[in-house]
Amino acid sequence: MKPEILAPAGNMEKLEIALAYGADAVYGGGQAYSLRALADNFNLEELKTAVALAHREGARFYATVNIFAHEKDLEGLPGYLESLAACGVDALIVSDPGIIRIARKVVPELPLHLSTQANCLNSESALLWAELGVKRIILARELHLEEIKELRAKLSREIELEMFVHGAMCLSYSGRCWLSAYLADRDANQGLCAHPCRWKYALLEEKRPGEYYPVFEDERGTYVMNSHDLCLVEELPKLMELGLASFKIEGRMKGIHYVATATRAYRTVRDACLRGEKIEEAVATAKQELARIEHRPYTTGFLLGEPKQNPHRSYESLAYGFVGIVLEEGNPAKVGVRNYLPQGARIEVLSPNLEVFQQTNRMFSEEGEPIEAAHANYTVWLEFERPVEKYSLIRLVKEEK
Repeated sequence: MKPEILAPAGNMEKLEIALAYGADAVYGGGQAYSLRALADNFNLEELKTAVALAHREGARFYATVNIFAHEKDLEGLPGYLESLAACGVDALIVSDPGIIRIARKVVPELPLHLSTQANCLNSESALLWAELGVKRIILARELHLEEIKELRAKLSREIELEMFVHGAMCLSYSGRCWLSAYLADRDANQGLCAHPCRWKYALLEEKRPGEYYPVFEDERGTYVMNSHDLCLVEELPKLMELGLASFKIEGRMKGIHYVATATRAYRTVRDACLRGEKIEEAVATAKQELARIEHRPYTTGFLLGEPKQNPHRSYESLAYGFVGIVLEEGNPAKVGVRNYLPQGARIEVLSPNLEVFQQTNRMFSEEGEPIEAAHANYTVWLEFERPVEKYSLIRLVKEEK
């Protein structure tokens, strides 16, 4: 079985990047009923265009409708679901039983995928959801490898299983958290999480009001509830043997550098496993690539056993920084600059399908004149030592490793 690589599409640019870098399917939200209400998301016209683009590239588009709905949320839901169906989405990602019930009545032709927010942990729960009309279960992140194997063995192949393999994790049980609502009046279960688990905290002793005592973890301060980021690329060969339908990458609010790198890394390892060759080499390369994107220290989460407490670094120090994207192929190629890029700097080029390479930055203004540096939102021309593709990403090498 060939499990799909499912990538986040928080807006149109991220969708295009995910497709260029090899996603078999993408997921994104409209401007309602989604657990990433603060992402750019798509209005209905944009969503129709996004779905058509995905289909043109041979990929699927799954629409997120995964809030836990209050009574007031139900009023416009049937019409919204009909609009999603008219846009041509391939499935709905849902978690609320009420939304599932309405979807089954209003758009019975649309497959339903159960969100990880519903925290499905066992085969009986999966069977119940299947009886309610769910085609695919996105498994809870709290499952161990052996438990996933057992679930797959007990369930009919008509019930598809999907799991998260990469991205940010929530310290709460399958993301069902009230911290944000309590501390910031923003309900995580309505898509408005303020991420208070990643704020800096200090101790306050009741007899010393106004005196705050920091508890240091590193030079950036204290992150009492800080969770690490999931990375299962090294375990992907084992996961390929489970008969899962989809490997999902978290990150609708992450940037295009993250989407491109993560999608390419997991696609490369998946494809090596399917070919049965150069698997160790593909894993090693993917790990190097995933170390180049901004992330908290990586963890395998619950997959190999209970995760351990680690009070150390909150972010990894990166030797590479994303600075630009190739807008038009050629040599020189047209590049949109996203961060400060000096002339003569060492850069690295990541392309959808070509080998990664490094070179010295040689760039010119749009008028063809050499420039000392380019800043965010500049458009420049870069000379490359090798061919590059549209959507190739430029990294600034901060230091050699």
